[in-house]
Amino acid sequence: MPAGRIGRLMPAEYLKRILTARVYDVAFESPLERAETLSARLGNTVMLKREDLQSVFSFKLRGAYNKMAHLSAQQLGAGVIAASAGNHAQGVALAASRLGCRAVIVMPVTTPQVKIDAVLARGARVVLHGDSYSDAYAHALELQARDQLTFVHPFDDPDVIAGQGTIGMEVLRQHPGPIDAIFIPIGGGGLAAGVSAYVKQLRPEIRLIGVQTIDSDAMARSLKAGRRIELSEVGLFSDGTAVKQVGVETFRLCQACLDDVILVDTDEICAAIKDVFQDTRSILEPAGALAVAGAKAWLEREALARGGSAPTGLTLVALTCGANMNFDRLRFVSERAEIGEQREAVFAVTIPEERGSFRRFCELIGPRNVTEFNYRIADASVAHVFVGLQVANREQARETARNFEANGFAALDLSDDELAKSHVRHLVGGHSPLARDELLYRFEFPERPGALMRFLTSMSPNWNISLFHYRNHGADYGRILVGLQVPGADKAAFDAFLSGLGYRWWDESQHPAYRLFLAAGGESDRS
Repeated sequence: MPAGRIGRLMPAEYLKRILTARVYDVAFESPLERAETLSARLGNTVMLKREDLQSVFSFKLRGAYNKMAHLSAQQLGAGVIAASAGNHAQGVALAASRLGCRAVIVMPVTTPQVKIDAVLARGARVVLHGDSYSDAYAHALELQARDQLTFVHPFDDPDVIAGQGTIGMEVLRQHPGPIDAIFIPIGGGGLAAGVSAYVKQLRPEIRLIGVQTIDSDAMARSLKAGRRIELSEVGLFSDGTAVKQVGVETFRLCQACLDDVILVDTDEICAAIKDVFQDTRSILEPAGALAVAGAKAWLEREALARGGSAPTGLTLVALTCGANMNFDRLRFVSERAEIGEQREAVFAVTIPEERGSFRRFCELIGPRNVTEFNYRIADASVAHVFVGLQVANREQARETARNFEANGFAALDLSDDELAKSHVRHLVGGHSPLARDELLYRFEFPERPGALMRFLTSMSPNWNISLFHYRNHGADYGRILVGLQVPGADKAAFDAFLSGLGYRWWDESQHPAYRLFLAAGGESDRS
């Protein structure tokens, strides 16, 4: 079926299409697994439908192959073209390889390299164009008309929708018992349309909940407006769902069959990636973790609606739809997961620049695990500290901020501030005219509760801390960078401190990067 001409099938008609879909030439029935750790923490049974385990690490091969298996010999001979952020591209490339036809894939320039390489490895030609799926789609239509290729739509096609719907068929077969809700990621809507069309016909009591990111919420806005809404921009973190406008047919089916759409942010997705890793030791891509993030957000919303009492004993199914993660993103995911789970709070705290105040501030933190500590002397009267703390929830973060204030330390809670989380935490520091005669030392210590306080309490109160940087990386050893202004008369005491501390240390006072960026006077301070 050419792009833009979509058949208006009733949900009941999709039942037959899904039952007879030709997907198992390339796909297998993915497992439905209980997420033990996550289930225990949430007090509900969370089941993961593991589409990330397919050969292309995504569910997309189902719809792509089902569509292409229905093409005529003439259409296959001419070749196919598709637009995709990556996963549909791999499905089309695999199907083309199996069916013996050539494939051209137009992908946004923002597509992770791992997905581009995977498409090329299956013999397809890749054309990079635009910043989003919508940009790539428009260019693919131009190439289709020019080269007389058959367009394989990633979501707005009955055969593609039916192929994705086989996932819903498998879920009901694998878990015939009670299911309270199924959470489905939404980009263009093909997966949500297919799964919801099937499940609503056979098990109408199951709540079908779509999940989108707050910055790519075209389906949520469209359902609310009663018509398709086109976004001017989309967020790119969850690149697999970065779609400016949902399909005609997918919107119609979701309007008829979906019960709700819930939105999540980047931090919540990062936390969900970590949740799945802890249970399965698999790493999902952002779009692949959307459903898990949505299930957690829905439970939290339900708890608020019930006056704080979280529902328990429910059975929730989350479709983990992809694992084409760019390795370079893992650093960002790790950084933001704790905040997304509301287990880390970050603060900017102002303390008097006087002896003993730094230690008093640390005593207020107490036994709580410190995740980050940034400080650079800059003012003769006050010091500004950027600190990250492990917390149980957002209320504990607010309580901590109130405690700082009650003890005379002005505190700004930055836990939900994008600028602080993405940039400020890495920019604390710089040259300071007050850092004269500074010694710079790097320390490594076993990462266990109390280790940081042991370090601080071992130092003489006469030594001024002029720089302090610590970040908990989740490893066995913690690393601290400290600037100290030690009087010359205290040289022997300082050497004794280093010897008796029991931690590994390195003198970095002459390090060229330190002299360039942090030392008082910068590079000109070198002798």
